Parts: sequence; structure tokens; C-alpha cells
Amino acid sequence: MALPTPMIEALYHEATIEKYRGNPFIETLPPTMSISEIRDGLRGEAHFVHSDIFASGQERAHIITSLLDDFFQPLAQHVQLNEKISLMIRQGYIGRNLSDGSLNSHMQNGYERVMQGDLSVFRFHHTKSTALSLSLIGCSGSGKTTTLNRILSTYPPVIFHETYNFTQVVYLKVDCPHDGSLKSLCINFFRALDQALKTDYEIRYTRKRHGIETLLALMSQAATSHAIGVLVIDEIQHLSRSHSGGVEKMMNFFVTLVNTIGLPVIFVGTPKARPIFEMDLRSARRGAGFGALLWEPMKNEIQEKAGASRTEWQAFTDTLWKYQWLQKRDEKLASEIRECWYDLSQGVLDIVVKLFVLAQLRAIATGLERITTGLLQKVYEDELKPVHPMLSALRSNDPERIAEYSDLVIPDIDMRLLRLREEVEKNQVEASQKQGFLCGDERAQRLYALLSGMGCETSLLPELIKRVLDQHPELAMPELVAIVLDWQKKENKFEHESRIPMKKTKKLQTKDWHTLDSDDLRFTFSQAGEKGPYQALKQGAVIFDIDVWLRDVS
Repeated sequence: MALPTPMIEALYHEATIEKYRGNPFIETLPPTMSISEIRDGLRGEAHFVHSDIFASGQERAHIITSLLDDFFQPLAQHVQLNEKISLMIRQGYIGRNLSDGSLNSHMQNGYERVMQGDLSVFRFHHTKSTALSLSLIGCSGSGKTTTLNRILSTYPPVIFHETYNFTQVVYLKVDCPHDGSLKSLCINFFRALDQALKTDYEIRYTRKRHGIETLLALMSQAATSHAIGVLVIDEIQHLSRSHSGGVEKMMNFFVTLVNTIGLPVIFVGTPKARPIFEMDLRSARRGAGFGALLWEPMKNEIQEKAGASRTEWQAFTDTLWKYQWLQKRDEKLASEIRECWYDLSQGVLDIVVKLFVLAQLRAIATGLERITTGLLQKVYEDELKPVHPMLSALRSNDPERIAEYSDLVIPDIDMRLLRLREEVEKNQVEASQKQGFLCGDERAQRLYALLSGMGCETSLLPELIKRVLDQHPELAMPELVAIVLDWQKKENKFEHESRIPMKKTKKLQTKDWHTLDSDDLRFTFSQAGEKGPYQALKQGAVIFDIDVWLRDVS
């Protein structure tokens, strides 16, 4: 039998836990993982090749932008969520066993609800729900949706049990509608189910103008008929208490899904969703049946756990810092840059990564070719202005202000990235035009970038590149680099052979000091800013602080 692309055929492995044994829904799931396996499974790494540092600006711009999609560093909260979801799916299936008849009882009860349009009716009294609910609350940009997608992708979305002729949907993710109505939520549910199973529930159920009670009963029956392992309702803050018929009706529906239907539900939203669950103690219990996770931005504080010597912020930024495609990059992340990075981003994961990406693009466009505190500040002011109010609220630690700006969104981020990439390309073309005959020759430009990045700054470089390519067109890039470097060491001999007149090196102007190496005092002066050269040199441990020395020896 040919199965649809997202569907796999069930393979069973005997469960090691007694209460899971003999349940086909559980024994066909991937085995539970250790913490290290969870981290490895969730981690997303960008492809980093050191030689790409010397690629053209346009090429590096595309590579750097890929960090937004490819990089993912699992944190403790991500591992905790993974473990909870694993438990919820398996616990929910205990009361819906395909082989012992308990699932059939749920399906018969569902049929009664559809026929009578009442979620409270049932035929079989002995059906038991083992499902749990979970609330995940965090400001936009904290990685909720990204993490959920990564966790859910470790499970097959749809499994076909040939022995039982049954199709199991392991998870279903539904975005809450912007109009905030329960009817729209039901429609989104049927649409998501159709996408997973290639069915036509949305057409069959929504074009008949069913009332909300009937739609809710049909939704619960469809969830039972396909043994959905967990239902994720994202952007729950969009639910309107007025459009949904009041908090009680809305929460009664959700508690029916969990306690009566046996379907585990995860509610995901920003702090604006908290009032939905905190209207009264009863509602709060429903939304937090398996706990409520509140994801806050990363803290830059040492956590005294297992003798940890680094904060989670330090570990995260150290890993991300390795993904730099800048020719004058600093291998070690300086403490002042790390502190500035945290102050500007406030530890919000989305902002942390986007600020890092935008800073690299700006560094290439300006010729700085490294990340500095001044560059981070400039990118923050120019590119992240729309989220300044939210980040300011986070700095204030005022819960009311934070809730007011809980929907953290950077509008037109793709346009901002595209504009910076165009700026990189424009500067690259201008640089090529200054190099004359290198313009339009991709191989010559790549060789020029490689040699420039290695510190081979000489007015003869374009001529040297033209000569080596003319004489040795068959050689690979490393061999060409070696020849040019050798020629540079023997400039007198090269002058005699090529009859190229030697040129005096121009004095570097003050405005170009920012392009020098990090250990050059002129570069330190260029980065001093408002704090002045003395403080910059002192912070860089260039000036000996006699007061500190006297205090230490006394």
C-alpha cells in the first residue's frame, strides 16, 4: 500500500515501562532520549568553513544570513519542554489504547456528542482520560514556536497501523485565529488536519453552517478518530473572551478536550494570554494541568547548579561567536562586547541572533570586518528601532510594562537584511572598480580577498594578482596565494623581472584606523568614542593601573 509522503508505516518496539506495554500508539513512537541525546537532536548548526571568511562580500552576506534559520543552541528550558511533551504524548495514550477497546469507547462517546450537539453527554461511563495540559508563556522572540517545531519534528507526524487499519496523528499544531473566535479555531483545526492527512474535513464540516457546539463536538470526534497525541494551540493570546462567548465557555471547551476526550493540549502564548488562565483559580488549574512554563529572556547571572562556572548567556554567546565570517574577527569574545550585546538584546533569543547577523553585514559593508561595541550600538539604533520600547520595558523589570509590549516583532526584517546585503554588494563593486582590472574577474577578487585578509596589504597587490593569474591559470587558490606571498618577500627581485615600479605606501588616514588589527593602538583610539582614549586603553589592559597594583600588594 502506497502511503502519503508525511505518513510512515507503524513499527513496534516493546515498551520498557509497564504501563506503556501493549499500547500500539506508544510502542510505535521513537524511544525516549537522554538529556545529551535531546540536546544533540535539537541543536542546529550552521555550516562553517574557515576559508569562507575570505570569500567575496556578497557570498559572505548570504552565508551569514543563513544563521537565522540554521543556528539553534538548546538551553535548559528547551530540554525541560522536550521531556514534558514526551510524557504528555505517552500519558495521553494510556487511556486511549487501540488494542484493549478503550479508544473505541472514546469514539462511541464522541459519536453521541456529535449527534446531540452536546459535549457533556457520553454512552460509556468507564472511559478514563489520562491526558494533561500545559501552558507555555513567553514574550515574542523567546523561541517558543521555533523550539516547539524542533521538538515535534523528532516525532513522525502521521503513522499508519496496517494491522488495525488505523491512522494515528502524533501531533497537530494549530495557530489561533486573529479574530479570536472559537469557530475560527475549529476551522483552523480542520484545515491543519486536512494538511496532515490529505482529507476534506474543512469542506465537509464548515460549509454546512454548523453551530459552534456542533463544530466543537465534530472537532473532538475527529481528534479521537485519529488518536491525536498532542494538540498545540499557538498564539493563544489572540483568543477573544468576548468573541469566544466568555472565559467559562472557552475554558470549558479546553477542559473537555483534556479531561473528557483524553487529548493533551499545549497552550502557547505571550504574557497577554496570562489573564485567560488567571481569571480564577479553577481556570488556572485547567491551563496548568502539567505545569505552566514561563520563559523569560536569558539571564546574565551565574546559576549555582552542578558547579557551573559560566552563565547560560556566556555559553550561548561563546557558541554563536564562532560563526563569524569577518576577516579581522577576534577569536575570543571580549567581556565589554558581551556586556554590550546583552544590554542591547536583553537576552531575548531572537534579538540576540538578529543583532549578531546584522552586525556582521554592517561590518562587511563598512570595511570594519569585525564586531565592536560601537558597531553593535549603531546597528541597534538603526535596524532595531521598532523593538526599543519592548527592550526598554525589559530593562525596567516592570511586569506591567513588559506585558504591555509582550508582542515583540521586528517588522520587515527581511527587507533590512536585503538592504544591508545590497550595501555590501555595492561596496564590493566599488572596491573592485578601484582595483581596475580585477572588476568582473571573480577568481581575481577571491584571491584579493584572501590575501587582504592575511594582511598582505600593498599597493602592488592588484598587479601581483594579475601577473600570477596570467602566468599560472591552472593552479589552485592555495598555490596562487603561496606564490604571491613569496613574491611579496622578494619585492626587489619581482621589480626587476616584471619592471613594475615600486610605489610608496600611502600614510593611513585617521578615518581608516578602524580597519587595522585589534592589537594596533590606532584601532583602540578609533573605538574610544565618548569614553575617550585613556579609558579605552585602560579597559584594554594597555595602561598599567598602579592604584590596583598597590591595593593588591598592600
